[in-house]
Amino acid sequence: MASNMPFVRYENVQKSYDGESLVVKNLNLDIQKGEFVTMLGPSGSGKTTCLMMLAGFETATYGDILLDGKPINNIPPHRRGIGMVFQNYALFPHMTVNENLAFPLTVRKMSKADSEAKVRRALEMVQMVEFGDRKPAQLSGGQQQRIALARALVFEPELVLMDEPLGALDKQLREHMQYEIKHIHESLGVTVVYVTHDQSEALTMSNRIAVFNDGIVQQLADPVTLYERPDNAFVAQFIGENNTLVGHVDTISGKKVTVDLGKHGKIQATRVVDVAKGDKTTLSIRPERIAFSDKVVRGKVSLPAQVMELIYLGDHIRCRMKVAGNDEFIAKIPNSNKPIALSPGNKGYVSWNIDDCRALDYS
Repeated sequence: MASNMPFVRYENVQKSYDGESLVVKNLNLDIQKGEFVTMLGPSGSGKTTCLMMLAGFETATYGDILLDGKPINNIPPHRRGIGMVFQNYALFPHMTVNENLAFPLTVRKMSKADSEAKVRRALEMVQMVEFGDRKPAQLSGGQQQRIALARALVFEPELVLMDEPLGALDKQLREHMQYEIKHIHESLGVTVVYVTHDQSEALTMSNRIAVFNDGIVQQLADPVTLYERPDNAFVAQFIGENNTLVGHVDTISGKKVTVDLGKHGKIQATRVVDVAKGDKTTLSIRPERIAFSDKVVRGKVSLPAQVMELIYLGDHIRCRMKVAGNDEFIAKIPNSNKPIALSPGNKGYVSWNIDDCRALDYS
């Protein structure tokens, strides 16, 4: 097998449940060995269906799914050698932790001695060795999720699938488990395909993220590219917080465009999609790229603004303003030693670099 052959490949994969509407539309996606790829998107976008087709719990209506170069469409789930972690843990309630972990090894007819060694190693990995004799009902949600993760890894699969595995955990534990899973992935080098609707979770854990909407991958990229250089308005809105202004393309000069905001004037932006003069465009500016001052800032894009609301969030102040007719325009102002004197009703100017404002498709 050629070394550049992807470990997982979706080739023109489609899925329909009713024979009419497609839940997944012509998916082509390559995942390399050892990658951590997240399928991210809103409910109903097709991400979980794609994961379930790879696991074997759903069948592709059209197209092929290949694992290590071999088509697996007709191979049943238990013969694919894939580890799986679900949101609801799916642990056997009548078995102890040790028995739960030993089950996939017993199915594979492993000797008792080898099985015990692998179970202990998997429990060490998730720091749960002392809980081996407990039943799942005697564990907290976070402990059960650790055991579910250990069970998925105990038979040393080359591919692990995770479907919203942290969805039932509280915020603090969820964030802690994100780092744990990330570090386990890095230490084992196992390939992980992860499904979530949580943008920050995807950004924290992934090598690459496939952003799904309406059964189509809108963009596939590493976290930095996805956040800093979204391909379209949907990705810009879905990944992190984002400000938008809508206008018409006035002039085009290479990678820069001038956009007419009507009565609010004209501003420059970086052109991302192919647009022509007169086309409607959505401008995207991240809140942390925006500064607020009492005067126009030379060398930057500046627009009049009025402060509507201030929310103190510890490390920064979330400032909601009215800008160019948008009264949900957000700036994140760092909480420094020299805080800006702000109060609702203050008028001034917001400013940002031209490179930080992207002219995307109108949606």
